[in-house]
Amino acid sequence: MSQTKLQSFLEANVSTAIGFGISWAVTPFVMGAFGYSVGAGTAFGITVVYTVISIVRGYLVRRFFNRMVVRR
Repeated sequence: MSQTKLQSFLEANVSTAIGFGISWAVTPFVMGAFGYSVGAGTAFGITVVYTVISIVRGYLVRRFFNRMVVRR
């Protein structure tokens, strides 16, 4: 049985929330390695942008593969 759209959305968000925390913690170090100095606020902003992109991507990929399974 495939997931509902809501279940797909929730799964993508839970996974992304975990990634959000990791990304926010790591961003200042990664940016520092490339010569940029960023504080917690800037790291948060960068992480928010990539998190939104990740949620949309995760949802669309999940729906695409669920549609492929249902058609077979």
